[in-house]
Amino acid sequence: MAEVHQSVQAMSLAGAILPEFVRSEQEQPGTTNSFCATGTVPEVPPVLDMAQPGCGARMADAATEWGFFQVVNHGVPAATIAELQRVGRTFFALPQEEKERYAATDPTSGRSEGYGVGTKASRNLEEGNKLWADFFYHYVAPAAMVNHHIWPKNPASYRYGHIPNVRNCFHESTCVLSSPAGDMIDSREVTEEYAGNMLQLTREMLEHLSVGLGVEKGALMESLAGSEDELVLLQKINSYPPCPQPDVILGIGPHTDMGTLTVLLPDEVPGLQICKDGRWHDVEYVPEALVVHIGDQIEASSTRIVSNGRYKPGMHRAMVNKEKTRMSWPLFVEPPPELVVGPHPQLLAAADNGLTKYKTKKYKDYQYCKLNKLPQ
Repeated sequence: MAEVHQSVQAMSLAGAILPEFVRSEQEQPGTTNSFCATGTVPEVPPVLDMAQPGCGARMADAATEWGFFQVVNHGVPAATIAELQRVGRTFFALPQEEKERYAATDPTSGRSEGYGVGTKASRNLEEGNKLWADFFYHYVAPAAMVNHHIWPKNPASYRYGHIPNVRNCFHESTCVLSSPAGDMIDSREVTEEYAGNMLQLTREMLEHLSVGLGVEKGALMESLAGSEDELVLLQKINSYPPCPQPDVILGIGPHTDMGTLTVLLPDEVPGLQICKDGRWHDVEYVPEALVVHIGDQIEASSTRIVSNGRYKPGMHRAMVNKEKTRMSWPLFVEPPPELVVGPHPQLLAAADNGLTKYKTKKYKDYQYCKLNKLPQ
């Protein structure tokens, strides 16, 4: 019989705290939150309007300075976002035994899918501490990696949702097609609909970031995937239940994401923080915005780098709330496992003596080392 672990949701309802959740004083939110001096205006992570001229240059600057930015007018229909959030909330409201039917596979294998709880070792890059979060992972692209058996059957609309007719979306190619009556129609699986939107958005962002490096707009896609059809998309849903002691506990501790980009859909409950210049900055909720993190494969401080030094990964952490559940829907954009990631030849040609600052490595090897806390 599989080992059963208490969910964080159950601990929250019981008001229980295990010692393994309590952070060291150096990591506790109550002692590490930095505030600007009186009278100064705190720095705010940039919010970029993708419909405005000059967005690409500002995106490159944000990736350089913060390793992080938010985007609006990104082309993802509001109805698709709302349905994705609705079915995610419905899944986490199910009885625990129902969720356990989708228990996650071995996280150290590099292919982690299914439901998991923060009381159990997970896709966790930290030492010693448990996560105040329950979660669900599954691949949504490419087709060869998608395992629909791990996708929840309850709620049924996780796979077959109803999306209202949307005509005011930002890019016509992402609009949901309406029925002749112009009201509600059966959509494709809502998560796959969202994944298609994410592929388009990822392509646009990588093109902007490529141009920001002074290379052809397809350079980063070529280096990080070979082609758009080979990009790996891993969808995650995080649920951070109310926590009795939010001053000493984190949902997820400080880390960078190991992939290429992370595109995170937040809810209205604040909690995400980004680190810049040794200070933690709150990420304010912006309606209809998506939060984007630069990942290790664009810049990894200890190994190799596609951008060869300009873009950096965004160090971030997740806070918890004493009264409210916070949820987020990060989508991890990753290279194919067998792809050898390294600086694009155009970047090497422009570098002094053509030398790269970091060695190349297959993505699956980098992933294995980071998940298992091994030297790169």
